[in-house]
Amino acid sequence: MPPATAIPPSATRLPALANDLLAAMGSIRRSGRRVAARPVELSALTGAQLDLVRLIGRRPGVSVTRAADELGLAGNTVSTLVRQLTDAGLLVRRADDTDRRVARLDLTDEMARTVGALRDRRVAVLSAGMAALSPADQARLADAVDVLRTLADTLSEGTVADA
Repeated sequence: MPPATAIPPSATRLPALANDLLAAMGSIRRSGRRVAARPVELSALTGAQLDLVRLIGRRPGVSVTRAADELGLAGNTVSTLVRQLTDAGLLVRRADDTDRRVARLDLTDEMARTVGALRDRRVAVLSAGMAALSPADQARLADAVDVLRTLADTLSEGTVADA
């Protein structure tokens, strides 16, 4: 594969690049899910519930408000998801130590282990795929991750107008 160029794509090429990026990311996620296999404990969860569970697994103690912001969902939607997951015994909701009006979210110990094991399997699958890349492509991928984080931050800050 030729080395990456420093010349950015033209503005007319950006929509095609965005489409290619979405397709590649979707394919990576689907392959990871398929190979890592969702545990039975998570099989009954909706996509939104699973997204919330994964978020709480990455950020134990996250507030309902922050979870809604990070997931791009309305606060009342996240509150409904929290109630569903709490009723199912997968999630613990507690008041913040300093501000009792703020709800903090944690996974139950069993759910935290389940989510952690799933993440470990998905990371192992992705790592194995990355190991098959050339060292040069691995380096390019590492650089791309930094760029993708910057892109994600830009999108989450709402500084980009909705299309």
